[in-house]
Amino acid sequence: MAFDDLITRINLFFSEADNEAEDAHQVLEQLHAELAQLKATGQPLPEDLVRLEALLDEEFRSRAANKRGSA
Repeated sequence: MAFDDLITRINLFFSEADNEAEDAHQVLEQLHAELAQLKATGQPLPEDLVRLEALLDEEFRSRAANKRGSA
């Protein structure tokens, strides 16, 4: 897969997300899949996308912990 195709697909994910938590989680899952595919084919992982993945992971863990704490 060409890098430009990856960027286009990720941009599409974000444009579809509309800042909804469920949609954002779907974006994170797609990002996981895209990065895994790049890694599996031996391509370098774009550092900005790796950082984005880590930030989204952290955000979802924080939200989940807050929900458990308020329940």
